[in-house]
Amino acid sequence: MTTSPTTLPPLPAVRLRVPIDEDARAWHRVFDDADVMEFLGGPAELSAYEEITARQRMHDAQLGHCLWTLLDGAGEVIGFTGAQPWPAHKEWGPVGRIEIGWRLGRTAWGKGYAYAAALATLERLREVGVERVCAVIDARNVRSVAVAERLGMTLAEEFPAPPDRRALRYELALALGRP
Repeated sequence: MTTSPTTLPPLPAVRLRVPIDEDARAWHRVFDDADVMEFLGGPAELSAYEEITARQRMHDAQLGHCLWTLLDGAGEVIGFTGAQPWPAHKEWGPVGRIEIGWRLGRTAWGKGYAYAAALATLERLREVGVERVCAVIDARNVRSVAVAERLGMTLAEEFPAPPDRRALRYELALALGRP
């Protein structure tokens, strides 16, 4: 008996851009959902996204990477993806490491966007010379754990995170100069 190779569905088209001022409102709109923010403390105010998008523009200018606005094939904002340094002011987590992450609005869930966006993020990070990344994921967030593992990330640590939850730190070494 012969078997044919399994063909995976094609990845959706994604585009990453440095956040613009209008993206604060778009992020607020797509993330204003208790399910989307379940592991992040609940929906945030618009002012939080205004601060985050401004910080991401600074990261991009200084580091060559940030949390980019994630656009689908039609050019609609569906979330963000990218990388940023773990904040030094936090008293927990991988301070000083580059963390990759993704957050998508609910309408984009289950369609391959997070994986496609994370792959695009890793390519951009290789281009600017980042050698290693981590992802810090709430232990209950099985969707993000699945994306990290599909990327080939390995579980490096489980640790307590505020306020009384468990976090997982996944790691991945990036092969620089890869075609």
